[in-house]
Order: sequence, then structure tokens, then C-alpha cells
Amino acid sequence: MNAAKNTLSIKSIFLDFKEITKAGLAISVLFSSIAGYLLGVDSEHPFKWSVLAVLAIGGYCMVGASNAFNQVIEKDIDSLMDRTKNRPVPSGRMSPKMALLVASLLTIVGIALLYTINAKSAMFAAISIFLYTSVYTPLKTVTSLSVFVGAFPGAIPFMLGWVAATGEFGIEAGTLFLIQFFWQFPHFWAIGWFLYEDYEKAGIFMLPTGKKDKGTALQIILYTIWLIIASLLPVLGFTGQLFISPIAAVLVFLLGIWMLFYAVRLYNLRTAKAARTLMLVSVSYISLLQIVFIVDKFLR
Repeated sequence: MNAAKNTLSIKSIFLDFKEITKAGLAISVLFSSIAGYLLGVDSEHPFKWSVLAVLAIGGYCMVGASNAFNQVIEKDIDSLMDRTKNRPVPSGRMSPKMALLVASLLTIVGIALLYTINAKSAMFAAISIFLYTSVYTPLKTVTSLSVFVGAFPGAIPFMLGWVAATGEFGIEAGTLFLIQFFWQFPHFWAIGWFLYEDYEKAGIFMLPTGKKDKGTALQIILYTIWLIIASLLPVLGFTGQLFISPIAAVLVFLLGIWMLFYAVRLYNLRTAKAARTLMLVSVSYISLLQIVFIVDKFLR
């Protein structure tokens, strides 16, 4: 009986840890960092499993810390929304002090691990955590500009991998940052659209016009176009060591048209279902784009 209780307790702790760090989101973000690392390695900066492992663990800690701090700060807000009321802190399964301790430990461990790769990686990780928790999170209940602010820490992981591989932040890392920066807007506005009523309960502002209207849908289309343009920059030869072949550029363009189709569809339908579909397409888009970039590099 005691063994069963202990097993249940360990399982519960593990599940709560997964939820407070948003494991699914953290792993998807981690994929971006690994993609950036693979794009950055070359003969001068050779691939190292040890660095990749440290980047993976440190990157998870970085994202997990941001999410845990966020859930401590928003515990009262989370209790108002159906989507979040069963999270560890608002449900009472984890005390705010314990969640804060977890977040603090993840911050220390994450930054320390990334520092062993190079100082710039640790610096960008610290900036990401600070912006996400101290600027983006408080602004969510004040202004829809919170999405703009949140796009900065959200865009760091892709370029963080490049910085981890090379130790440098230049046009290459900047381009990776730009791609993921513009991607944030259609992705999070789509989320803000289909979760509009839930966010409204907590007074959270996500949509640029504050409404599920043509104005918001039009901005989603415009930022998707900017995303497509940013994603194609590496084929032009102006982004240093980061470049893609014309064939890869065609694939990236087609991925962009695919996402743009669903952005236009949202403009026409303006339904929660169309917004949810766009969100899912946007997740597939960024992952497939990164895969195309990596495959193109190693097949050239």
C-alpha cells in the first residue's frame, strides 16, 4: 500500500513538473535551439554531442523557468480560465513558494549550463527569462502590445542554437531571430482568437484590435507575408554563412503559401475553428522550415 502511494506521489510530482514547465511547449522550443545549433556547426565550429546535450538541458531549463515564473505570477488569473485552472498552482497541488523555488532553480541551472558553452548563450537565456517574466507577463492584462514584447524572448531559441555553435551573434543569428520573431504574431494571434472568451474572463489582451474582426485577421495575413519574406532571405546571399539553395527556397516558399492560405481563410471565415487550424499549421510550418534548412545544409 505504501509503495503504491509513493509511486503515485512520484508520478504526481513528475506530472506537475511537466505541467509547470509546459513540457510540450518547452520541447518544441528546444527543437528550434537544436535546429539553430545544427545550422551553426561547420569545420571551424565542429559538432559536439556534449554541447548539444548541454544546450538541450539548459534550453529546457530556460523555457521551463520562464513558464514556472509565469504561472506563479498569474496564479490568480489562471484560476479564472478553463484552460489553466487545473494547473499545479491555481489548483492548489503546488504552493506558489514551491513553484517559485522550482523556477529559481531552473533559472540558475539553465544559465549555468549554457554559460559552460559560451557567455553569449547564457546572456541571451537570461534576457529571455527576464523579458518573458518581467515584461511580457505583466503586460498581458494591460495591452495587446504584450504579444510584440513576448515575440522577443519567443524568437531567441532559434538563434540561441547558432550562438551556442559559433559563439557569435551576427547576421546569421539575427536572421534566425527575425524568422521566428515574425512567426510569433500569426501563431499567438490565432491562439488569442480561438481562446478569446477564455482570455476575456481574465482580462488578457492578445488580439491587436482587441476583437475577433477583419482588422485582426488582416494583420495576421500581413505578418504571415513578412514571415515568408524573412524565411527566404537566406537564399539571396546576404546572410553570411546562413544560406539555402534555390530548391530549399522553393520548398520554404510553398510552406509559406500553405500558411498564408489558412491566414486568408481565417480572414474570410473568422471562426474559432479556422483560428485553431491556423495555429496548428503555424506550428507545423516553423518545424518543417527548420527541417528544410537543416536537410538543405547537409545535402549541399
